[in-house]
Amino acid sequence: MTDLIISLLTGALGGNIAGALLKKFSMGTLWNSVVGILGGGLGAQLLGMLGLDLGELIGSIAGGTAGGGVLMVVIGIIKNALGK
Repeated sequence: MTDLIISLLTGALGGNIAGALLKKFSMGTLWNSVVGILGGGLGAQLLGMLGLDLGELIGSIAGGTAGGGVLMVVIGIIKNALGK
């Protein structure tokens, strides 16, 4: 349960970091966080399914941050494409 919470929190962090670095795809702090939380949960699960053993805590942080950032960028690209 702790790993899931860490993944979700680091996902929100990853979404906001990606939004700050890639302003073109940013959706604002709230939506970057929401999408990052979803991506964080998915990213940590994906790392677990791939069998990458980085240690539970490090894996949760890495998967959450990366997943949150990647999903935020993907959603930002889709949003920008639909807005044109």
